[in-house]
Amino acid sequence: MNLFGLLVNSIASQAGPAIDVPRRGLYSCASLMDNFGARMLRTFVFVSCLLSLSVVADVGNAGGARPDLSGTYDTGTLTPLNRPEAFGNNQFMTQEEADAVVARTQAVFDFANRDSSPDRGAPKKGGDGNNTAGAGGVGGYNAFWIDPGNTAFEIDGRFRTSIIYAPENGRQPARTPSALAKMAAAYQSFAHDNDGTASWLAFEGPGPFDGPESLAPSERCLISFGSTVPTLPSLYNNYKRIIQTEDYVMILQEMVHDARIIRINSEHGDPRNRKWMGDSVGHWEGDTLVVHTKHFKASSSLAGADENLEVVERYRRAEDGNLIYDFTVTDPTAWTEPWSGEYVWRASADKVYEYACHEGNYAMGNILRGARLLESEWQAPAAGGQE
Repeated sequence: MNLFGLLVNSIASQAGPAIDVPRRGLYSCASLMDNFGARMLRTFVFVSCLLSLSVVADVGNAGGARPDLSGTYDTGTLTPLNRPEAFGNNQFMTQEEADAVVARTQAVFDFANRDSSPDRGAPKKGGDGNNTAGAGGVGGYNAFWIDPGNTAFEIDGRFRTSIIYAPENGRQPARTPSALAKMAAAYQSFAHDNDGTASWLAFEGPGPFDGPESLAPSERCLISFGSTVPTLPSLYNNYKRIIQTEDYVMILQEMVHDARIIRINSEHGDPRNRKWMGDSVGHWEGDTLVVHTKHFKASSSLAGADENLEVVERYRRAEDGNLIYDFTVTDPTAWTEPWSGEYVWRASADKVYEYACHEGNYAMGNILRGARLLESEWQAPAAGGQE
């Protein structure tokens, strides 16, 4: 029997009274998952089982006590996270200003998509040493791969100047001194020219490519380089799929294919069991799902946060079918005060793409092999050119 048939039969075998189907189906999902040893396969089985339950997910909402948030949403937007300083404390912008944001973005894309000259020369061998340009100026993503959204969002008929609305200036608050010191130490190993040589060997201490663990978690495909908790827009892969049952809400993230499992009316687990996406527990306040997440690892997809990060999210369905997503970030060892944001997740009939990060992580071996080759070339001149 194929996997889908196994899932369906397992769910059907658990079904009792209609009101119990979602809960019993989830027990079946957990039971199925335990029968598989491989971590990736277990995750696939559990998520697949949740997707198959979506057809009965609204049974637990009988009587209209809870809205059904299930669906696919596009979280891309041209509205920035941090408010441009030119707006000051003004939270809103006019239709004309919103149109200007779109026009400026379109102009950038038009420039990036222009035809390149077939007579252009090759980039400098090894890169130009510019760490601010992708791959040392030898080329990276072009505009074809970028999909940040094509509109600024509006709530209650008003365009926002930024996603962040608190503090009043619409910008992330200042970092704490300890956070600044931690970030400086983290970037110390990257204080070298991106010129195609092992120039990091000129500095004391560990190098950026000493081993797999030397690379950032997002570069190792462990977490997204766009924040997952709270969910913030990214350069691409901005789609999310929500599957809601009586006791769980699953949010499938297109970026790095993370599946957040939010337990409803539960308790937080042991704080020693820390996770990349934290431990999420939700409850309903009227028509709003409130999710409290904590117990993060020291590194998470939210840049600058640490293990003391806590996030409170609020999901509310608007009359047009979109979701209004509100969040508050609290991390006293990373920022000098909490900060909050709000934006729209647009309902979509499109599907979530498969995200194959590093295509099985084959690139990791090449990164490390390349670094060892560069190091051998760097060391040879110091030894009088002897191999």
